[in-house]
Amino acid sequence: MKVFARASPYAYRSYLLVIVLSVYIFWLRPSTHRPHHQNLNPQNVTRSESETATETNYIIRFKQYKPARNHRIYLEAKVRSGGWGWIERINPASKYPTDFGVLWIRESGKEDVVGEIERLEMVKDVNVEFKYQRVLLGESFLDGNKRPGKIFTPMSFEEGTGSSAMAATSNTTLNWSRHLLSQKTQVTSLFGADVLWKKGYTGAKVKMAIFDTGIRSDHPHFRNIKERTNWTNEDTLNDNLGHGTFVAGVIAGQNPECLGFASDTEIYAFRVFTDSQVSYTSWFLDAFNYAIATNMDVLNLSIGGPDYLDLPFVEKVWEITASNIIMVSAIGNDGPLYGTLNNPADQSDVIGVGGIDYDDHIASFSSRGMSTWEIPHGYGRIKPDVVAYGRDIMGSKISTGCKSLSGTSVASPVVAGIVCLLVSVIPEARRKDLLNPASMKQALVEGAAKLLGPNMYEQGAGRVDLLESYEILKSYHPRASIFPSILDYNDCPYSWPFCRQPLYAGAMPVIFNTTILNGMGVIGYIESPPTWHPANEEGNLLSIHFKYPDIIWPWTGYLALHMQIKEEGAQFAGEIEGNVTLKIYSPASPGESGPRRSTCSLQLKLKVIPTPPRAKRILWDQFHSIKYPPGYIPRDSLDVRNDILDWHGDHLHTNFHIMYNMLRDAGYYIETLGSPLTCFDAQQYGTLLMVDLEDDYFPEEIEKLRDDVINAGLGLVVFAEWYNVDTMVKMRFFDDNTRSWWTPVTGGANIPALNNLLAAFGIAFGDKILNGDFSIDGEQSRYASGTNIVRFPAGGFLHTFPLLDSSESGYGDSNCLDSSHMVTNCYWLLKKMLDFSSSNIKDPVLFSKFVKRYSPVTVDDKQLPSRRTDVNFSTYSSVIGKELICESDSRYEVWGTKGYNLHVRGRNRRLPGYRGIDLGRGLNSTVENTRPTRWRPAKEGGELNSHRSKYLGGLFNKDEIDVPFLVATRWIVPAGVAASGVLVLLSIWRIRQRRRRRRRASGSNRLA
Repeated sequence: MKVFARASPYAYRSYLLVIVLSVYIFWLRPSTHRPHHQNLNPQNVTRSESETATETNYIIRFKQYKPARNHRIYLEAKVRSGGWGWIERINPASKYPTDFGVLWIRESGKEDVVGEIERLEMVKDVNVEFKYQRVLLGESFLDGNKRPGKIFTPMSFEEGTGSSAMAATSNTTLNWSRHLLSQKTQVTSLFGADVLWKKGYTGAKVKMAIFDTGIRSDHPHFRNIKERTNWTNEDTLNDNLGHGTFVAGVIAGQNPECLGFASDTEIYAFRVFTDSQVSYTSWFLDAFNYAIATNMDVLNLSIGGPDYLDLPFVEKVWEITASNIIMVSAIGNDGPLYGTLNNPADQSDVIGVGGIDYDDHIASFSSRGMSTWEIPHGYGRIKPDVVAYGRDIMGSKISTGCKSLSGTSVASPVVAGIVCLLVSVIPEARRKDLLNPASMKQALVEGAAKLLGPNMYEQGAGRVDLLESYEILKSYHPRASIFPSILDYNDCPYSWPFCRQPLYAGAMPVIFNTTILNGMGVIGYIESPPTWHPANEEGNLLSIHFKYPDIIWPWTGYLALHMQIKEEGAQFAGEIEGNVTLKIYSPASPGESGPRRSTCSLQLKLKVIPTPPRAKRILWDQFHSIKYPPGYIPRDSLDVRNDILDWHGDHLHTNFHIMYNMLRDAGYYIETLGSPLTCFDAQQYGTLLMVDLEDDYFPEEIEKLRDDVINAGLGLVVFAEWYNVDTMVKMRFFDDNTRSWWTPVTGGANIPALNNLLAAFGIAFGDKILNGDFSIDGEQSRYASGTNIVRFPAGGFLHTFPLLDSSESGYGDSNCLDSSHMVTNCYWLLKKMLDFSSSNIKDPVLFSKFVKRYSPVTVDDKQLPSRRTDVNFSTYSSVIGKELICESDSRYEVWGTKGYNLHVRGRNRRLPGYRGIDLGRGLNSTVENTRPTRWRPAKEGGELNSHRSKYLGGLFNKDEIDVPFLVATRWIVPAGVAASGVLVLLSIWRIRQRRRRRRRASGSNRLA
């Protein structure tokens, strides 16, 4: 008894100590990177608007059209908050009902006022009023500072020089010589307009709305100026710039030296831009409403910009076309760069026009597709719709005489003039029944002449052909169709990028996004799901999943094909042909007994090859890329001060298209992932390529990537970008239309997020911004303001170069893969990296013993770049505050799930220095939510850094790398300790029970 009494307190203390230790170890998670949220000091904090402006204009959209007075009375009766007022708009639209109003709201109480208005039953939404300034993108930002107004396509004011040199970033190599006679050639004769003139078609009784800078009433080149309206705050109807006059001359001029296409067209000049080329959203909305109320037939808008999220503007364009007004718009003058389509020309219900020269070559200034609305989960649509001559076009001067201009803002009125001429071909009594935005686009794209050389995202359907379109309209009956109507892998380069890479089993779905044109009515419905009809037995190897809208409105919709080769086709080589059919119906027109029905057809001619070896397959991470709009995402190469927005899509087939072609030429097969990193099977790919990424990462992604690299042998190549908070703050500008400061939401890349992703491998980037030239093995490249490496494991190969630290004075990043503003490319370096990461082929220079690290490069966690706390990043992120889900761009078997199991089976490579696990793959299983985990390197040392010699890039040697040893099953140790504690407790309890039984037995004996 005494022995037990002395031992009992000791035993209790022991077991309590064990339990406490086990709980402590279980919750004490090791970490290499603990993000520190940076609070900017007062001089860096985004200032409140009261410091700069006290009132902001807002557009209030209502659910119904009513007189403006009624809307005003409604708001005054319902809104109790003060600090706001109604802005009267006096213009020609005032006599018609409207669906919006403009308010001024005081900054000090805008949240309360806006919130109260948004909750009103009759209010659709509230938006800050945008101001448009139609200038070159290159002129919108001067030395890094934004000029007033929203970025827009340029007006063409300079006369054509005849120069048409092709930029180095073009997708094709062309001969740009020009015919000598082109300087004096009438553009109308090149399209055969005189043939229709002789038939008596001259644009009579066609109402043409020209949204531009106005026109003079007594201009001698025009015989039929019906109305001029001014929507600006300037007291004039005249054109003082000359752009609106030139556009009108191309459409309807009658001067013999600069003939227009349809001289009898009724001109309605809408002056929506001031002499300073400035306009407001409300001006456009009022002018659009007036165009609807006065029943315009055609509308030309030779403007555009990258912001397709200006909803009041975008949705009003939908309403314009839904009102059966055919809108023609310039595709943009941001070529030869890809992914530079301008809005509204990139909308499917608008006829988007690109430019060519007189040799039928795509003009260097003409913007290229694809559309970027659909990225990252989908794929862009084909734009432009058609191209037309846009270089050295003759048109009317501001008062008299002719001149030549170049640009897509000139090509647009060429097509608008052709449309006016075609409209006049249809008898006036039948026009509204036969002609609409869809039927006119059908006539243009089906009649267009496909050019040799340019691909579909450069030329659309091809050069517009007036006479062919005329023949189509003569016998036109309302119907629906698909554009383009064929995808032919044998038709290269037109079918680029599809024709560059055949289909094969096991790949991510290849997405082909087509446009549905419904000439039967403004609204249409898909009667039954699309059907794939293979032409032969091999066609059954193709699996297609379709995505399409429930309602086709206005006039147009989309049909996206997600194509995969079934697993049984892994060894098939050959061609697959067939058709996709789609049945569409629209409500009956007056006098018809039943709905209108039409069957659309899309022809497919596809090439299929056996599944390539893993080492030749690369996966491109698209999911973690963020672009403008909706936020201020800065360009990757900000040394280019005149174009500071990252708006080209950052896709393999937009601003990385040259890199894509290079990789295909090198024998690699590149697939795109628009879903989280849990949504791909790492065993299928040699390398994951991560370039220019701005988003964050789910904890599940971090853990899976670690296991993919360590256990599945996945290669990883990362091209980081600059990230410096002080530089971001310096890049802010005050936007006078939103009355707010614009500050980049991240740098060229999200370095804190990348550091979190790479922490398991002992790698981290810093916040230096480095510039300079470097050379490896005779290859010269420019390091255009990239970041530095501050943490790297021993055993790797780290190259250093004397680079200039411009963190305090410059900004930009390494742009050697992005064709947007490339100085020099580094494709040669990327190829060497891929050879190593996919096939373990070591370049003797990159893996020289002189650059091998025998000790780790380390830095304290507190010195790593930190996330910003003054920006609500969740607004722009697909990760922060979002659910992890695999979208339709991933393999079918994981659609709608969280992705593949984190562990893989049957590994054939493993990263030395890490313990492996082998628990099976589970292709169709979902990943359970796990708590964020981070790892701390086993070795730490002093920082190895200098101001002039910075780390540029590093490589793992998978055979020799000395990386920290990680316990894959990190729960075993604390669980073991906890189990030991339980066992000790159980032993003590059992001993105590035996003692009690003995005591009872002894007592019983004494009692007896």
